[in-house]
Amino acid sequence: MKGVKFLVAFVVLALASSFAYASDPSPLQDFCVAIDDYKSGVFVNGKFCKDPKLATPNDFFFSGLNIPRNTSNPVGSTVTPVNVAQIAGLNTLGVSLVRIDYAPYGQNPPHTHPRASEILVVQEGTLYVGFVTSNPDNKLFTKVLNKGDVFVFPVGLIHFQFNIGKTNAVAFAGQSSQNPGVITIANAVFGSDPPINPDVLARAFQLDQNVVKSLQAKFWWDNN
Repeated sequence: MKGVKFLVAFVVLALASSFAYASDPSPLQDFCVAIDDYKSGVFVNGKFCKDPKLATPNDFFFSGLNIPRNTSNPVGSTVTPVNVAQIAGLNTLGVSLVRIDYAPYGQNPPHTHPRASEILVVQEGTLYVGFVTSNPDNKLFTKVLNKGDVFVFPVGLIHFQFNIGKTNAVAFAGQSSQNPGVITIANAVFGSDPPINPDVLARAFQLDQNVVKSLQAKFWWDNN
């Protein structure tokens, strides 16, 4: 009888432990609306998986990150992503990569990655980089990076890079998600579709409505 009680207690503790450490999988897209009928489902939280027997080396390959990108745009930078959209074999691996090209005085504008931390290394040039912590402190961490220097941006925090040199700059960054996502702050706030009510933005930024409407009328460049 004591053996049975011990076994029951052990099973209960094991189940409790598994529940205590269980968690939902990280989101791999902006949202995934639940449905009751799986037959009508199109999207999953991530990607469907190919039969491993049908996999080829090309499923794990990407070429071209050695090629400089055109930075003749309003922000003076171009991001070349290498995530699950470019390498199918990244599915479920939780990593991805980007190359960022900067024109002289170009920048990767303030943005966030909702699903990934980022580690950036400068290959060429000099970058002024930084991130801002969450409320209520909103503390700014900045650093000037030269060739070979590395900096980390924590997941979800607003961050940026600015080429303070007179020549082109190049950086590479690893990200802790197969699909990190990116939210460029100015684009999201002033370039949303449809536009956010100007009354909301005028009060939030303490601006005149005409200034808000002027900002909303601009073309917000997407460098990703």
